[in-house]
Order: sequence, then C-alpha cells, then structure tokens
Amino acid sequence: MSTAVASAPTKPTAPRPTAPGRRRRKGRVAAWLRAVTITVVCLVVALPVIWMIAAAFKTNVQVTDPTVGLIFSPTLENFRNALADGAILRSLGNSLIVGVVSTVLSAVIAVPAAWAVGRFSMGRTGSLVLVARIVPAISLLVPWYYLFAQLGLVGSYTVLVLSHMFVSVPLILWIMIGFFEGLPIELEEAARTDGLSAFGAFLRIALPLAAPGTASAAVLAFIFSWNNFLFALILADENTMTMPVTLFNFISYASTDWGGLMAAATLMTIPVVLAAVFGQKYLVAGLTAGATKG
Repeated sequence: MSTAVASAPTKPTAPRPTAPGRRRRKGRVAAWLRAVTITVVCLVVALPVIWMIAAAFKTNVQVTDPTVGLIFSPTLENFRNALADGAILRSLGNSLIVGVVSTVLSAVIAVPAAWAVGRFSMGRTGSLVLVARIVPAISLLVPWYYLFAQLGLVGSYTVLVLSHMFVSVPLILWIMIGFFEGLPIELEEAARTDGLSAFGAFLRIALPLAAPGTASAAVLAFIFSWNNFLFALILADENTMTMPVTLFNFISYASTDWGGLMAAATLMTIPVVLAAVFGQKYLVAGLTAGATKG
C-alpha cells in the first residue's frame, strides 16, 4: 500500500515589474531630478535679484547687517534720495536713447549683411566681421577717444551710439547668418522666378520670415548696450551719462551708499525685464530657429 507524501507549500514570489513599469519608474525619477535641478538653478539665479530688490527697501545699516533677512520694515527713502536730483531719470533716458538708436542702426546694417553672407557663401567675410567681436573693446578706447576728441564728438550721443554699434553689428550679424541659412532657399528662388530681384526677395520673403531671429538678436544687442559701462565711462559726459556710470557714482573712496545703489540698480533692471517679458515669444522662436534644420 503506497502512501502519498504531501509536498511542502511553496512561498509565492512577487511578480517582477514589467518593462513598462520600469520605464514609468525611471521616468518619475528623471522628472524628479529635473524638478530639483531646475529649482536649484532658479534659486541661484533669482536669489541675487531678490537680495537686490530687498536691499533697495533697507537702510544702509540693515543692508550690512547679516542678521536682517527678508523680514524687515521697508523704507522708500533710498528711492527718494536716488530720484531727488533727477540724475537717475536723466541717465535712464540717455541709456534708452543710446540703446534703441544703436540697436536699430545695427539691425539695419547687420540683417541685410547676414542675408548676403548666408545666401552667397561669403563665409570668410562673416569670419572677418566676427574678429571685431573678439577684439577687446578696452584696446580701442584710447584711439577712439583721440579720434573722437579731434572731431569734437566726445560727450555726445553720436560717439556712444557708434561705439556700441562696433559690438552690436557683429553680434546681430553672427546670429542672423545661421538664421538665414536655416530658411528654405526655394521660397526666394520662386519669388525671383516671379520677377523679383535678389534684394526684393530678401525684403518680401526672407525678412518677414526672419522676424523672430531679428527680434531676438535686437533684444540681445539692446541688453548689451543697456549694461555697457566702459564706453560711457570714457566717452560720455555728465549730460550723456548712462545708467551704469550713474550707479558707479554711489561708490566713493570712503563708503558706499548700498541702499541708494540697490534702489538705482532696481530701477535700471525694470526696462530690461520688460523688454525680455514682451519679447519672450520672439526670443524663444529666434534662439531655437534652425534647431530642426536638415
């Protein structure tokens, strides 16, 4: 008579995660890491700006006191003192005039030049113009000052606009060369077949398509002009002084008016922020243009 031997019960094993499950888990980890990275980068970028704005509403004692953080009794005295003599408003107007005029003139010169370089394979010419962007501007200030002093232009808006254009033209040119190279040449060829000249095809076809790139290049050139300190320090006078030089006047040998400096810096930042906010759509379109080329 045979006896049945009962087998020991086996412990159930947990099911292995499927490939889609592993991918979802990796996706969640990657999303979490991206969120942490973006948060850290935003804090690194935003904290100095937050500190600047907060310091604009503090007294000099509070600014230099490390125990005073973001919780304090704000004051508008720094803004009143900064705006009292009208120097800040005059400098803001000067910076606006120089920045807008130099950017517009640079775009008028550089955009058609970039189209010609991109369409007619003048790569050497583009590289030669880029050399002007590489040359340190400080090395040109002495001959510039001598030349413009002989012409009686030192202290005028003209000398500031021309000096800023020396950097803005190569900047816009180099950005726009890649943009025009990314545009389909077939559209211009079709326009020329219909009777337009090469420059007419540029004006009616290429230029409207290049509007986002032109806007992004112009915003970057304006920001450079707005923040430029060295040219105005040497070539401007008290009537054409721009904002960066006016900010420098808050620093003296004996002490620094930190509250007034931060208040003036906050006022200086507002136009650039507004330009970036209103031109954000064109900036994104222009800076990503050509990403799908080929």
